[in-house]
Amino acid sequence: MNDSSPTFDTAIVGAGFAGLVAGLRLAQTGKKVVILESEATPGGLAGTFEFDDGVCIEKFYHHWFNNDAYVPKLVEELGLSDSILTLPSNTGMYYNGRLWKLSTPIDVLRFSPLPFIDRLRLGWLVFQVRKVKDWKSIEHLTIREWLEPLCGKKVFKVVWEPLIRSKFSVFAEDINAVWFWKKLVLRGSTRDSGGGEQLAYFRGGFGRLAEALAERITVLNGEIRYGTPVVGSLTEGNKIQALVTSSGNVSAHNYLFTPSFKVIAQILKDAPEAWLDRLNRVNYLGNICLVMELTHSLSDTYWLNVNDPGFPFVGVIEHTNLDDSSHYAGRHIVFLSRYLAISDETWGMSDAAYLEYALPHLERMFPQFKRNWIKEFRIWRAEYAQPVTERNYSSYVPGQDTPYENALISTMAQIYPEDRGTNYAIREGDRIAALINRRFESV
Repeated sequence: MNDSSPTFDTAIVGAGFAGLVAGLRLAQTGKKVVILESEATPGGLAGTFEFDDGVCIEKFYHHWFNNDAYVPKLVEELGLSDSILTLPSNTGMYYNGRLWKLSTPIDVLRFSPLPFIDRLRLGWLVFQVRKVKDWKSIEHLTIREWLEPLCGKKVFKVVWEPLIRSKFSVFAEDINAVWFWKKLVLRGSTRDSGGGEQLAYFRGGFGRLAEALAERITVLNGEIRYGTPVVGSLTEGNKIQALVTSSGNVSAHNYLFTPSFKVIAQILKDAPEAWLDRLNRVNYLGNICLVMELTHSLSDTYWLNVNDPGFPFVGVIEHTNLDDSSHYAGRHIVFLSRYLAISDETWGMSDAAYLEYALPHLERMFPQFKRNWIKEFRIWRAEYAQPVTERNYSSYVPGQDTPYENALISTMAQIYPEDRGTNYAIREGDRIAALINRRFESV
Protein backbone atom coordinates (compact mmCIF):
# COMPACT_ATOMS: atom_id res chain seq x y z
CA MET A 1 0.00 0.00 0.00
CA ASN A 2 1.26 3.46 -0.85
CA ASP A 3 2.15 5.29 2.37
CA SER A 4 2.05 8.77 0.87
CA SER A 5 -0.59 11.17 2.17
CA PRO A 6 -3.96 10.91 0.39
CA THR A 7 -4.54 13.47 -2.32
CA PHE A 8 -8.03 14.46 -1.15
CA ASP A 9 -9.78 15.07 2.14
CA THR A 10 -12.98 13.41 0.85
CA ALA A 11 -13.75 11.36 -2.24
CA ILE A 12 -17.45 11.20 -3.15
CA VAL A 13 -18.88 8.53 -5.42
CA GLY A 14 -21.77 9.91 -7.47
CA ALA A 15 -22.62 13.39 -8.80
CA GLY A 16 -26.33 13.21 -8.09
CA PHE A 17 -27.75 15.91 -5.85
CA ALA A 18 -26.72 14.27 -2.57
CA GLY A 19 -23.12 13.95 -3.74
CA LEU A 20 -23.03 17.44 -5.27
CA VAL A 21 -24.49 19.17 -2.20
CA ALA A 22 -22.17 17.25 0.12
CA GLY A 23 -19.25 18.20 -2.10
CA LEU A 24 -20.28 21.85 -2.06
CA ARG A 25 -20.59 22.00 1.73
CA LEU A 26 -17.22 20.33 2.24
CA ALA A 27 -15.53 22.58 -0.30
CA GLN A 28 -17.04 25.63 1.41
CA THR A 29 -15.16 24.69 4.58
CA GLY A 30 -11.86 24.46 2.72
CA LYS A 31 -11.77 20.69 2.28
CA LYS A 32 -10.19 19.24 -0.83
CA VAL A 33 -12.95 17.26 -2.51
CA VAL A 34 -13.18 15.01 -5.55
CA ILE A 35 -16.46 13.69 -6.95
CA LEU A 36 -16.30 10.60 -9.17
CA GLU A 37 -19.18 10.22 -11.63
CA SER A 38 -19.66 7.46 -14.19
CA GLU A 39 -21.88 9.59 -16.46
CA ALA A 40 -20.74 12.48 -18.62
CA THR A 41 -22.89 15.07 -16.83
CA PRO A 42 -24.00 15.81 -13.23
CA GLY A 43 -27.44 15.37 -11.72
CA GLY A 44 -28.00 11.60 -11.70
CA LEU A 45 -31.63 10.83 -12.50
CA ALA A 46 -32.23 14.58 -12.66
CA GLY A 47 -29.74 15.06 -15.47
CA THR A 48 -30.78 16.71 -18.73
CA PHE A 49 -30.15 16.14 -22.41
CA GLU A 50 -30.70 18.00 -25.68
CA PHE A 51 -32.74 16.94 -28.66
CA ASP A 52 -31.06 17.50 -32.00
CA ASP A 53 -32.79 20.86 -32.39
CA GLY A 54 -31.33 22.14 -29.10
CA VAL A 55 -34.44 21.71 -26.94
CA CYS A 56 -33.18 20.78 -23.45
CA ILE A 57 -35.18 18.65 -21.00
CA GLU A 58 -34.65 16.12 -18.20
CA LYS A 59 -34.06 12.46 -18.95
CA PHE A 60 -36.65 11.63 -16.27
CA TYR A 61 -39.53 14.02 -15.41
CA HIS A 62 -39.15 16.28 -12.37
CA HIS A 63 -40.95 18.93 -10.37
CA TRP A 64 -41.21 19.80 -6.70
CA PHE A 65 -44.06 20.69 -4.37
CA ASN A 66 -44.68 24.03 -2.73
CA ASN A 67 -43.90 22.53 0.70
CA ASP A 68 -40.47 21.26 -0.38
CA ALA A 69 -38.06 23.57 1.44
CA TYR A 70 -34.58 22.41 0.43
CA VAL A 71 -34.71 22.94 -3.34
CA PRO A 72 -35.73 26.63 -3.27
CA LYS A 73 -33.26 27.35 -0.47
CA LEU A 74 -30.41 25.92 -2.56
CA VAL A 75 -31.61 27.75 -5.68
CA GLU A 76 -31.60 31.03 -3.75
CA GLU A 77 -28.09 30.35 -2.45
CA LEU A 78 -26.87 29.87 -6.01
CA GLY A 79 -28.50 33.14 -7.09
CA LEU A 80 -30.95 31.46 -9.44
CA SER A 81 -34.31 32.21 -7.80
CA ASP A 82 -35.54 33.95 -10.95
CA SER A 83 -35.54 30.51 -12.62
CA ILE A 84 -38.19 29.09 -10.29
CA LEU A 85 -41.61 28.69 -11.89
CA THR A 86 -44.58 28.17 -9.57
CA LEU A 87 -47.53 26.72 -11.44
CA PRO A 88 -50.89 25.12 -10.68
CA SER A 89 -50.97 21.36 -10.94
CA ASN A 90 -53.26 19.91 -13.59
CA THR A 91 -53.80 16.22 -12.95
CA GLY A 92 -56.21 13.64 -14.24
CA MET A 93 -57.00 9.99 -14.68
CA TYR A 94 -57.60 7.84 -17.73
CA TYR A 95 -60.23 5.28 -16.83
CA ASN A 96 -62.52 3.14 -18.96
CA GLY A 97 -61.67 4.97 -22.18
CA ARG A 98 -62.13 8.49 -20.82
CA LEU A 99 -60.01 11.26 -19.31
CA TRP A 100 -61.16 12.55 -15.90
CA LYS A 101 -59.94 15.67 -14.13
CA LEU A 102 -58.81 15.04 -10.56
CA SER A 103 -57.07 18.26 -9.53
CA THR A 104 -59.60 19.57 -6.97
CA PRO A 105 -62.16 18.21 -4.48
CA ILE A 106 -64.93 19.16 -6.93
CA ASP A 107 -63.27 16.99 -9.59
CA VAL A 108 -63.32 14.06 -7.16
CA LEU A 109 -67.03 14.54 -6.50
CA ARG A 110 -67.67 14.44 -10.28
CA PHE A 111 -65.81 11.15 -10.75
CA SER A 112 -68.88 9.09 -11.68
CA PRO A 113 -67.13 5.70 -12.14
CA LEU A 114 -67.39 5.53 -8.36
CA PRO A 115 -70.75 5.56 -6.55
CA PHE A 116 -71.29 8.86 -4.77
CA ILE A 117 -70.59 7.40 -1.32
CA ASP A 118 -67.26 6.10 -2.58
CA ARG A 119 -66.38 9.50 -4.03
CA LEU A 120 -66.89 10.90 -0.54
CA ARG A 121 -64.70 8.15 0.90
CA LEU A 122 -62.00 8.98 -1.65
CA GLY A 123 -62.08 12.65 -0.73
CA TRP A 124 -62.16 11.92 2.98
CA LEU A 125 -59.08 9.73 2.76
CA VAL A 126 -56.69 12.70 2.99
CA PHE A 127 -58.12 13.57 6.40
CA GLN A 128 -58.03 9.96 7.61
CA VAL A 129 -54.35 9.50 6.86
CA ARG A 130 -53.48 12.56 8.92
CA LYS A 131 -54.63 10.68 11.99
CA VAL A 132 -51.57 8.45 11.73
CA LYS A 133 -48.92 10.13 13.88
CA ASP A 134 -46.51 7.20 14.26
CA TRP A 135 -45.70 5.73 10.86
CA LYS A 136 -44.09 2.67 12.42
CA SER A 137 -47.54 1.64 13.64
CA ILE A 138 -48.53 0.80 10.04
CA GLU A 139 -45.17 -0.35 8.70
CA HIS A 140 -46.05 -4.03 9.14
CA LEU A 141 -49.03 -3.65 6.76
CA THR A 142 -49.05 -3.64 2.98
CA ILE A 143 -50.73 -0.75 1.18
CA ARG A 144 -53.74 -2.95 0.44
CA GLU A 145 -54.05 -4.18 4.04
CA TRP A 146 -54.04 -0.62 5.34
CA LEU A 147 -55.93 1.20 2.63
CA GLU A 148 -58.87 -1.06 1.80
CA PRO A 149 -60.44 -0.74 5.28
CA LEU A 150 -60.11 3.06 5.07
CA CYS A 151 -61.49 3.74 1.61
CA GLY A 152 -63.30 0.52 0.69
CA LYS A 153 -62.53 -2.19 -1.86
CA LYS A 154 -64.22 -0.34 -4.73
CA VAL A 155 -62.16 2.82 -4.31
CA PHE A 156 -59.00 0.79 -3.90
CA LYS A 157 -59.67 -1.30 -7.01
CA VAL A 158 -60.62 1.62 -9.29
CA VAL A 159 -58.31 4.40 -8.08
CA TRP A 160 -55.32 3.06 -6.16
CA GLU A 161 -54.56 -0.52 -7.18
CA PRO A 162 -53.78 0.27 -10.85
CA LEU A 163 -51.39 3.05 -9.84
CA ILE A 164 -49.60 0.90 -7.27
CA ARG A 165 -49.22 -1.89 -9.82
CA SER A 166 -47.85 0.54 -12.40
CA LYS A 167 -45.42 2.01 -9.88
CA PHE A 168 -44.17 -1.18 -8.24
CA SER A 169 -44.66 -3.87 -10.85
CA VAL A 170 -43.86 -7.32 -9.44
CA PHE A 171 -43.52 -5.87 -5.92
CA ALA A 172 -46.97 -4.20 -5.85
CA GLU A 173 -48.36 -6.47 -3.13
CA ASP A 174 -45.21 -6.16 -0.99
CA ILE A 175 -44.93 -2.38 -0.50
CA ASN A 176 -45.60 -1.30 3.05
CA ALA A 177 -48.30 1.20 3.92
CA VAL A 178 -45.84 3.90 5.01
CA TRP A 179 -44.86 4.70 1.43
CA PHE A 180 -48.46 5.46 0.48
CA TRP A 181 -49.26 7.21 3.78
CA LYS A 182 -46.36 9.61 3.33
CA LYS A 183 -47.40 10.38 -0.24
CA LEU A 184 -50.93 11.29 0.83
CA VAL A 185 -49.76 13.36 3.79
CA LEU A 186 -47.34 15.35 1.68
CA ARG A 187 -49.78 15.87 -1.19
CA GLY A 188 -52.55 16.89 1.20
CA SER A 189 -50.33 19.61 2.68
CA THR A 190 -49.64 21.17 -0.74
CA ARG A 191 -53.25 22.19 -1.37
CA ASP A 192 -54.28 25.82 -1.48
CA SER A 193 -57.45 27.29 0.02
CA GLY A 194 -59.45 26.17 -3.02
CA GLY A 195 -58.19 22.61 -2.81
CA GLY A 196 -55.85 23.01 -5.79
CA GLU A 197 -52.20 22.07 -5.82
CA GLN A 198 -49.19 24.22 -6.66
CA LEU A 199 -46.07 22.73 -8.22
CA ALA A 200 -42.67 24.30 -8.83
CA TYR A 201 -40.16 23.75 -11.59
CA PHE A 202 -36.64 24.97 -12.30
CA ARG A 203 -36.58 26.54 -15.75
CA GLY A 204 -34.10 24.73 -17.96
CA GLY A 205 -34.39 21.56 -15.89
CA PHE A 206 -32.81 20.19 -12.74
CA GLY A 207 -29.75 19.30 -14.78
CA ARG A 208 -29.08 23.02 -15.14
CA LEU A 209 -29.26 23.33 -11.36
CA ALA A 210 -26.84 20.40 -11.03
CA GLU A 211 -24.46 22.13 -13.46
CA ALA A 212 -24.62 25.31 -11.35
CA LEU A 213 -23.75 23.25 -8.27
CA ALA A 214 -20.85 21.59 -10.08
CA GLU A 215 -19.55 24.96 -11.25
CA ARG A 216 -19.65 26.35 -7.70
CA ILE A 217 -17.73 23.31 -6.43
CA THR A 218 -14.96 23.79 -8.99
CA VAL A 219 -14.74 27.51 -8.17
CA LEU A 220 -14.04 26.40 -4.59
CA ASN A 221 -11.21 24.17 -5.89
CA GLY A 222 -13.23 20.98 -5.74
CA GLU A 223 -12.80 18.48 -8.55
CA ILE A 224 -15.42 16.52 -10.49
CA ARG A 225 -14.31 13.67 -12.74
CA TYR A 226 -16.97 12.64 -15.24
CA GLY A 227 -16.91 9.38 -17.14
CA THR A 228 -15.08 7.83 -14.20
CA PRO A 229 -16.88 4.77 -12.86
CA VAL A 230 -15.63 3.40 -9.55
CA VAL A 231 -15.10 -0.33 -10.02
CA GLY A 232 -13.58 -1.40 -6.71
CA SER A 233 -11.71 -0.39 -3.58
CA LEU A 234 -8.44 -1.05 -1.77
CA THR A 235 -8.88 -1.60 1.96
CA GLU A 236 -6.61 -2.22 4.91
CA GLY A 237 -8.20 -3.32 8.16
CA ASN A 238 -11.14 -1.06 8.94
CA LYS A 239 -10.15 1.70 6.52
CA ILE A 240 -10.50 2.30 2.81
CA GLN A 241 -7.15 3.27 1.34
CA ALA A 242 -8.24 4.06 -2.21
CA LEU A 243 -10.98 3.71 -4.78
CA VAL A 244 -10.26 1.87 -7.99
CA THR A 245 -11.57 3.74 -11.03
CA SER A 246 -11.41 3.22 -14.76
CA SER A 247 -8.58 5.75 -14.93
CA GLY A 248 -6.54 4.87 -11.84
CA ASN A 249 -6.76 4.83 -8.06
CA VAL A 250 -8.06 7.75 -6.00
CA SER A 251 -7.07 8.08 -2.35
CA ALA A 252 -8.64 10.25 0.33
CA HIS A 253 -8.92 10.54 4.09
CA ASN A 254 -12.70 10.00 3.94
CA TYR A 255 -15.16 8.50 1.48
CA LEU A 256 -18.85 9.05 0.78
CA PHE A 257 -20.90 6.68 -1.37
CA THR A 258 -24.17 7.92 -2.88
CA PRO A 259 -25.19 5.33 -5.54
CA SER A 260 -27.64 2.48 -4.95
CA PHE A 261 -26.86 -0.17 -2.35
CA LYS A 262 -26.29 -2.71 -5.12
CA VAL A 263 -23.57 -0.56 -6.69
CA ILE A 264 -21.95 0.14 -3.31
CA ALA A 265 -21.87 -3.60 -2.62
CA GLN A 266 -20.03 -4.14 -5.91
CA ILE A 267 -17.46 -1.45 -5.07
CA LEU A 268 -16.91 -2.66 -1.50
CA LYS A 269 -17.09 -6.35 -2.34
CA ASP A 270 -14.39 -7.23 0.23
CA ALA A 271 -16.50 -5.91 3.13
CA PRO A 272 -17.90 -8.38 5.70
CA GLU A 273 -20.47 -10.67 4.12
CA ALA A 274 -23.18 -9.88 6.68
CA TRP A 275 -23.04 -6.17 5.80
CA LEU A 276 -23.07 -6.85 2.07
CA ASP A 277 -26.11 -9.07 2.60
CA ARG A 278 -27.90 -6.12 4.21
CA LEU A 279 -27.10 -3.91 1.22
CA ASN A 280 -28.31 -6.54 -1.21
CA ARG A 281 -31.48 -7.21 0.82
CA VAL A 282 -33.00 -3.96 -0.47
CA ASN A 283 -34.72 -4.55 -3.79
CA TYR A 284 -34.95 -2.04 -6.63
CA LEU A 285 -37.02 -1.54 -9.74
CA GLY A 286 -35.63 -0.18 -12.96
CA ASN A 287 -37.22 2.55 -15.03
CA ILE A 288 -37.49 3.06 -18.77
CA CYS A 289 -38.48 6.59 -19.71
CA LEU A 290 -39.56 7.43 -23.25
CA VAL A 291 -39.25 11.17 -23.88
CA MET A 292 -40.97 12.52 -26.99
CA GLU A 293 -40.80 15.90 -28.64
CA LEU A 294 -44.15 16.35 -30.41
CA THR A 295 -45.49 18.92 -32.83
CA HIS A 296 -48.97 18.74 -31.21
CA SER A 297 -50.30 18.46 -27.67
CA LEU A 298 -51.96 15.24 -26.51
CA SER A 299 -54.28 16.91 -23.96
CA ASP A 300 -54.44 19.83 -21.55
CA THR A 301 -53.45 17.65 -18.57
CA TYR A 302 -49.96 17.70 -17.05
CA TRP A 303 -50.02 14.45 -15.09
CA LEU A 304 -52.39 11.79 -16.35
CA ASN A 305 -52.57 8.66 -14.21
CA VAL A 306 -53.67 5.66 -16.24
CA ASN A 307 -56.03 3.37 -14.34
CA ASP A 308 -56.26 0.91 -17.17
CA PRO A 309 -54.71 -2.50 -16.42
CA GLY A 310 -53.73 -2.91 -20.06
CA PHE A 311 -51.59 0.23 -20.12
CA PRO A 312 -47.96 -0.58 -19.20
CA PHE A 313 -46.90 2.90 -18.05
CA VAL A 314 -47.27 4.67 -14.73
CA GLY A 315 -48.79 7.64 -16.54
CA VAL A 316 -48.57 10.16 -19.34
CA ILE A 317 -46.69 13.27 -18.23
CA GLU A 318 -47.04 16.14 -20.68
CA HIS A 319 -44.37 18.43 -19.32
CA THR A 320 -45.37 21.40 -21.47
CA ASN A 321 -48.73 21.51 -19.69
CA LEU A 322 -46.68 22.52 -16.63
CA ASP A 323 -43.93 24.63 -18.20
CA ASP A 324 -45.20 26.34 -21.34
CA SER A 325 -44.21 24.97 -24.75
CA SER A 326 -42.88 28.41 -25.71
CA HIS A 327 -39.84 27.54 -23.58
CA TYR A 328 -39.25 24.49 -25.82
CA ALA A 329 -39.33 26.05 -29.29
CA GLY A 330 -43.09 25.53 -29.42
CA ARG A 331 -42.72 21.75 -29.10
CA HIS A 332 -44.69 19.56 -26.70
CA ILE A 333 -42.66 17.34 -24.37
CA VAL A 334 -44.23 14.05 -23.24
CA PHE A 335 -42.79 11.43 -20.86
CA LEU A 336 -43.95 7.81 -20.76
CA SER A 337 -42.48 6.15 -17.69
CA ARG A 338 -42.40 2.43 -16.95
CA TYR A 339 -41.17 0.82 -13.72
CA LEU A 340 -40.15 -2.79 -14.07
CA ALA A 341 -37.84 -5.55 -12.97
CA ILE A 342 -34.82 -5.57 -15.25
CA SER A 343 -35.59 -9.23 -15.97
CA ASP A 344 -38.68 -8.02 -17.89
CA GLU A 345 -38.31 -8.64 -21.63
CA THR A 346 -38.95 -4.97 -22.46
CA TRP A 347 -35.80 -3.92 -20.56
CA GLY A 348 -33.55 -5.27 -23.29
CA MET A 349 -35.52 -3.90 -26.25
CA SER A 350 -33.78 -1.63 -28.72
CA ASP A 351 -34.94 1.99 -28.66
CA ALA A 352 -36.81 1.55 -31.94
CA ALA A 353 -38.54 -1.62 -30.73
CA TYR A 354 -39.52 0.03 -27.45
CA LEU A 355 -41.09 2.97 -29.29
CA GLU A 356 -43.14 0.52 -31.37
CA TYR A 357 -44.16 -1.24 -28.16
CA ALA A 358 -45.34 2.04 -26.60
CA LEU A 359 -47.15 3.79 -29.43
CA PRO A 360 -50.23 1.53 -29.78
CA HIS A 361 -51.11 2.28 -26.16
CA LEU A 362 -50.78 6.00 -26.78
CA GLU A 363 -52.92 5.74 -29.91
CA ARG A 364 -55.62 3.93 -27.96
CA MET A 365 -55.71 6.69 -25.32
CA PHE A 366 -55.50 9.59 -27.76
CA PRO A 367 -57.26 8.65 -31.04
CA GLN A 368 -56.25 11.97 -32.59
CA PHE A 369 -52.54 11.19 -32.10
CA LYS A 370 -50.53 10.72 -35.30
CA ARG A 371 -47.11 9.14 -35.41
CA ASN A 372 -45.80 11.94 -37.58
CA TRP A 373 -46.30 14.24 -34.58
CA ILE A 374 -43.08 12.75 -33.16
CA LYS A 375 -40.27 15.10 -34.13
CA GLU A 376 -37.69 13.30 -31.99
CA PHE A 377 -37.59 10.80 -29.16
CA ARG A 378 -35.10 9.47 -26.62
CA ILE A 379 -35.25 6.47 -24.32
CA TRP A 380 -33.44 6.47 -20.97
CA ARG A 381 -32.94 3.55 -18.61
CA ALA A 382 -32.09 3.56 -14.91
CA GLU A 383 -31.42 0.15 -13.38
CA TYR A 384 -31.87 1.25 -9.75
CA ALA A 385 -34.58 3.88 -10.12
CA GLN A 386 -36.95 2.96 -7.29
CA PRO A 387 -36.08 1.39 -3.92
CA VAL A 388 -38.70 -1.14 -2.87
CA THR A 389 -39.91 -0.48 0.69
CA GLU A 390 -41.34 -3.78 1.86
CA ARG A 391 -42.94 -4.57 5.23
CA ASN A 392 -40.88 -3.34 8.22
CA TYR A 393 -38.39 -1.66 5.91
CA SER A 394 -36.86 0.41 8.72
CA SER A 395 -35.73 -2.80 10.44
CA TYR A 396 -33.51 -3.94 7.58
CA VAL A 397 -32.48 -0.90 5.53
CA PRO A 398 -28.78 -0.18 6.15
CA GLY A 399 -27.80 3.02 7.94
CA GLN A 400 -25.13 5.56 7.05
CA ASP A 401 -22.23 3.72 8.66
CA THR A 402 -20.09 1.14 6.92
CA PRO A 403 -17.57 -1.44 8.18
CA TYR A 404 -14.91 1.17 7.42
CA GLU A 405 -14.39 4.00 9.88
CA ASN A 406 -13.55 6.49 7.12
CA ALA A 407 -16.55 5.79 4.89
CA LEU A 408 -20.25 6.71 4.98
CA ILE A 409 -23.17 6.08 2.64
CA SER A 410 -26.06 8.36 1.74
CA THR A 411 -28.53 7.06 -0.82
CA MET A 412 -32.10 7.61 -1.92
CA ALA A 413 -33.05 4.29 -0.32
CA GLN A 414 -32.31 5.81 3.10
CA ILE A 415 -34.57 8.87 3.16
CA TYR A 416 -37.47 6.67 4.28
CA PRO A 417 -40.24 7.29 5.30
CA GLU A 418 -40.03 9.87 2.51
CA ASP A 419 -39.80 8.58 -1.04
CA ARG A 420 -36.84 9.40 -3.26
CA GLY A 421 -36.73 12.94 -4.60
CA THR A 422 -34.36 15.81 -5.34
CA ASN A 423 -35.61 17.82 -2.37
CA TYR A 424 -34.55 15.07 0.05
CA ALA A 425 -31.30 14.39 -1.79
CA ILE A 426 -30.36 18.02 -1.10
CA ARG A 427 -31.34 17.64 2.55
CA GLU A 428 -29.24 14.50 2.92
CA GLY A 429 -26.25 16.07 1.19
CA ASP A 430 -26.33 18.88 3.76
CA ARG A 431 -26.68 16.45 6.65
CA ILE A 432 -23.96 14.01 5.64
CA ALA A 433 -21.48 16.80 4.88
CA ALA A 434 -22.04 18.26 8.34
CA LEU A 435 -21.32 14.84 9.82
CA ILE A 436 -18.11 14.47 7.79
CA ASN A 437 -17.00 17.95 8.83
CA ARG A 438 -17.52 17.06 12.50
CA ARG A 439 -15.39 13.98 12.00
CA PHE A 440 -12.63 16.09 10.51
CA GLU A 441 -12.77 18.42 13.48
CA SER A 442 -12.47 15.52 15.90
CA VAL A 443 -9.31 14.17 14.26
